Amino acid sequence: MAEPCSPVSATVPHNPISIPTPEGSTLEMDPMEYTLRKRLPRKLPKRRNDVYINMKTDFKAQLARCQKLLDAHREICIHGLGLAINRAINIALQLQTSSQGALQLSANTSTVELIDDLDPEDPDEAGEPLTRTRNNSAIHIKVFYPS
Repeated sequence: MAEPCSPVSATVPHNPISIPTPEGSTLEMDPMEYTLRKRLPRKLPKRRNDVYINMKTDFKAQLARCQKLLDAHREICIHGLGLAINRAINIALQLQTSSQGALQLSANTSTVELIDDLDPEDPDEAGEPLTRTRNNSAIHIKVFYPS
């Protein structure tokens, strides 16, 4: 007969995070002492036919907006970053399907550099605010009527 497993300890060890400094050295920090604040990504130039897809807005609303823009313009550009890449692809494919194949798609991928701020929980005890950079995937889909 097997013995019951012992419950998992409530204390979870937290590993220090290493952050590179501009001088070339590495700074180790305790993640429990800092609050992570993600900055908004740098956007491409906004044109009338650009659509930036996110995961907070309703899918059907974003699809309707793209369809409305396609009625006014011969081409639109759909941009998706990170988790929204799948949604951007899905919207482009839905537009192509609803046009019975009249629309064509051209997709490009890229990597976007994002900046995060690490603010100390206790300004008196902890050090100064830190920033770190990370990379995230992006997609840019041109949806157009061929001439």
